[in-house]
Amino acid sequence: MAPLALAVAALGSNGAMAALAVGAKAPDFTTRGAMAGKTFTLTLSHQLKRGPVVLYFFPKAFTPGCSAEAREFAQHIDDFKKAGATVIGMSTDTVDDLVAFSTKECAGKFAVASAGPAIVSGYDVALKMRPNVTDRTSYVIAPSGRIAFVHSEMNYSGHVKSTLAAVQAMTGK
Repeated sequence: MAPLALAVAALGSNGAMAALAVGAKAPDFTTRGAMAGKTFTLTLSHQLKRGPVVLYFFPKAFTPGCSAEAREFAQHIDDFKKAGATVIGMSTDTVDDLVAFSTKECAGKFAVASAGPAIVSGYDVALKMRPNVTDRTSYVIAPSGRIAFVHSEMNYSGHVKSTLAAVQAMTGK
């Protein structure tokens, strides 16, 4: 394993279960998303051409933990951009709900997109007790399309800090 990959892998995950392990190929997808209240089509492979992607799954827009997590990502978006990363939030919410969420909680600073059944299954993020809702899992995906870091824990605190540290370790920025 290359030294950079070892450094990122050393950051590890928090030990919670996540289907995609570090080094696994992230499934490509195309879906509808929203940013700053505007809808658009989002394709993961297109985003990866610009650099690493922080793909974070959250259970439900406008719930206390999910809103707090989105606000924290928004507060740190300049740090992610400085490190060359794109942040994308994903949930099973409707695009209409995500349009409002992208403005109110994400402050128009990053995209949120709808995770349909194929995306939820591909990333194995279905909440065990409510399979139509995602658990809270954050992936850092390298431009190669490989998973570089995983943080899977329902408590939202720590997701922003750990993914930012992983991106900074990967890019050296």
